[in-house]
Amino acid sequence: MAMRKKHSVEFKVKVAVDAIRQLKTVNELTTEYGVHATQITTWKKQALAAIPAAFSGKPGPADDRQQAEIDELHRQIGQLIAERDWLKKKSSALPSRPGKT
Repeated sequence: MAMRKKHSVEFKVKVAVDAIRQLKTVNELTTEYGVHATQITTWKKQALAAIPAAFSGKPGPADDRQQAEIDELHRQIGQLIAERDWLKKKSSALPSRPGKT
């Protein structure tokens, strides 16, 4: 049973860009990078599909997730500030204990 290779994002981008440039055939790229022709074609298609999103100006799924996380953190901060203020108000209303300064 063969082990699958894990390729870095940088490697995939390099191979996909070379495939898009078409300066070499897919067979030449296969020999150069040691990656199957089908995999090179898949990476090329994925890269070409992602290009329009880069220029659309619309937030992508990653931007949406990041914004949702930021919104959740702001909500938590607001809740903590409200709790802190409530505790300050309640603690100032308590009588001070004798012997404590």
